[in-house]
Amino acid sequence: MTNREHNSVMRAWEATVRKTQAAKKRANSIFGTTLVAHADEDNDNDEDDNREHSADKPYYVEKILPNGDYYTGQWYDNFPNGHGKYLWTDGCMYVGEWYKGKTMGRGRFTWPAGATYEGEFKSGYMDGTGTYNGRTGDTYRGQWVMNLKHGHGVRNYANGDCYNGEWRRGLQEGIGRYQWSNGNHYDGEWKNGEMHGKGVFVWGNGNRYDGCWEDGVPKGNGTYKWPGGAFYVGNWNKDPNEQNGTFCPSLSGSNSPAASLDWSPQNVYNFELSDSRVCPGEKVSILPSQKRLAIWNSTKGVEKPRSVSVDGRVSVGVERAFDKMSMWESDGDSNDVSDLRKDMDGELLGLHHDDNNPKFNPSLPLRVLKPGKRQGETISKGHKNFDLMLNLQLGIRHSVGRPAPATSLDLKASAFDPKEKIWTRFPPEGTKYTPPHQSTEFKWKDYCPVVFRTLRKLFKVDPADYMISICGNDALRLLSSPGKSGSFFYLTNDDRYMIKTMKKAEVKVLLRMLSAYYNHVRAFENTLVIKYYGLHCVRLTGATQKKVRFIIMGNLLRSEYTIHRRFDLKGSSLGRITDKPESEMDDTIILKDLDLNFIFRLQKARFQEFSRQVDRDCDFLEQERIMDYSLLVGLHFREISTNGEIVASRIKTGSPDRDTSPHISGADMDQLLQVPKSWPSIKLGINMPAHAERTVTRIDSEFQLVGEPTGEYYEVIMFFGIIDILQDYDITKKLEHAYKSIHYDPTSISAVDPKQYSKRFRDFICKIFAGDS
Repeated sequence: MTNREHNSVMRAWEATVRKTQAAKKRANSIFGTTLVAHADEDNDNDEDDNREHSADKPYYVEKILPNGDYYTGQWYDNFPNGHGKYLWTDGCMYVGEWYKGKTMGRGRFTWPAGATYEGEFKSGYMDGTGTYNGRTGDTYRGQWVMNLKHGHGVRNYANGDCYNGEWRRGLQEGIGRYQWSNGNHYDGEWKNGEMHGKGVFVWGNGNRYDGCWEDGVPKGNGTYKWPGGAFYVGNWNKDPNEQNGTFCPSLSGSNSPAASLDWSPQNVYNFELSDSRVCPGEKVSILPSQKRLAIWNSTKGVEKPRSVSVDGRVSVGVERAFDKMSMWESDGDSNDVSDLRKDMDGELLGLHHDDNNPKFNPSLPLRVLKPGKRQGETISKGHKNFDLMLNLQLGIRHSVGRPAPATSLDLKASAFDPKEKIWTRFPPEGTKYTPPHQSTEFKWKDYCPVVFRTLRKLFKVDPADYMISICGNDALRLLSSPGKSGSFFYLTNDDRYMIKTMKKAEVKVLLRMLSAYYNHVRAFENTLVIKYYGLHCVRLTGATQKKVRFIIMGNLLRSEYTIHRRFDLKGSSLGRITDKPESEMDDTIILKDLDLNFIFRLQKARFQEFSRQVDRDCDFLEQERIMDYSLLVGLHFREISTNGEIVASRIKTGSPDRDTSPHISGADMDQLLQVPKSWPSIKLGINMPAHAERTVTRIDSEFQLVGEPTGEYYEVIMFFGIIDILQDYDITKKLEHAYKSIHYDPTSISAVDPKQYSKRFRDFICKIFAGDS
């Protein structure tokens, strides 16, 4: 493109931006930019599944899109595909390779403030080898994984510092060298962005420390040397009372500062390291994967452009939301808003303080809830869902048993395409590929089969065991009532897997984020996010053409231990309490935030690992614009008296200085709570030993989320994970937020923006979990 052509295009783009911004100012909207679901890329018709595209190969286009975004380059099936340039209205620009609307291959991303990234992309992420040049002078050259520095890389900071070494999840970790602009440098081991392990620190004046480090400072055995030959060797600690060592003068007799009484090891902590902090560097303001395109998802007839806000969120006029309030009941695919309508009618669940409730009265003992019946109703012949269960089992057996070539964990982008699905017909008489059966004819769909097969492999699920659990002789069990969303849940007989019916909108959200989900669970083995094993659809033949979509996931609370308490925790307070007295509850009930009367204390190292993983998982969910997720927690109390009271392991009778009750160290606790060899080992969120410290809520604080600690500790084994991760912040949730914000404290409601939701969720988790000292 010549300069004249380029200038002409830029002038047209700028004019369109001005018109778009003027139109936005004129728009009569009380909610501002709102988000709607993606265009219907999955209408489940065979004709659409088999539709041929109008073009057989990419072709060149220049497009000024409805919201003012500009694209020029190769185009195919309504997506940028090949080489092209995309310019957003906020000034961000990408020039490089595309695959089906996602940046894929080599390219260059430019931020409006002047920062640039040039290198490899994968599924919209900076992923591979690339160089980031920040607006303030920061540069990084090296390896990336999902927008994070990961692998070997060199970072030059704007203040003149430089780090050359290994990175992990965006922080220095492994072996690396950090050079300060003042001449000091460190060579050695790193962990979580801090000097940690064995390493050598050399000052510009020639002094050096060679030894152990922890959290950025010397700790443990180490030697401090002066250029003249004198040295100090001993045990180092920031606490002077824990220090001890020996000074050895130089054999040559030369003077050194250590010979003076003014020097001590504390000087290193207080003065000599004070000007050698690790620079945090510049943060990326907007990640490339967060930039949405102002295009729709597939070629389904006539193009239907929709406007997109500056941050990439699709917008729609607010008058449509009110004109179509009935969308909440259309096709059974929209969100259940019964709670919202209750609030609109003023029916809000209140709190009732009761001195006979141990949550408010610390003098009352804690008791286990009465044992409940086994969850679920067995689906036997004659049950209204029997045919559906049979269809599901036949389909799973067919999907898992179908021969497939071995695949590596590095999947092609095409495997994540929402149109990547397989239909199979199951007539009662059977076919060449399907067995005869006693149910009515149905059609079976597998969504992205290669991806879910690889996920099962990644999660170490044996195909034979998987089929036996779901498709064995034992029937599935239907939970007694649907969830709040209207979905039904089925449990396998061995409690290993849970099957949830899904709305079409949820399927779209999962398919949209499937690539990011796969990369996340692959990168972080200890992720707390729920594990998904398969996504399917049953379509019954006949006049109704009824479709049932469902997801198969792991049951987080399956355990050899009895689960005595279950909590679903979000960090919000509005309506987050169980409307039942404790005498009427059994141990299968799911309690909520305002029912919680514990702080969970994990062994210190495990708590640090837990905190880091919560941050990673929330970053992932926030980036995918997910909200309304929760932490599901199951507790098994180790010691229960014959009358059902929970026995405390220790009780503080006064201040910490006068606490004479026995304390249990983390190592002793692990030994005490060691599970039998035949049971699963301890992992993050599974079989985790902990102390649950009892809390009591003040009676005058109606919406106090975290009570006051009492000093009573109970030995527990914990199970936890993040569930319900398919709620997009769509227009329904925005309307719910807008209405409830008028009547209630906005911080107390569940429906909030994903960024705000993530922050509130993390803050709450940090209050109810702590390290056990």
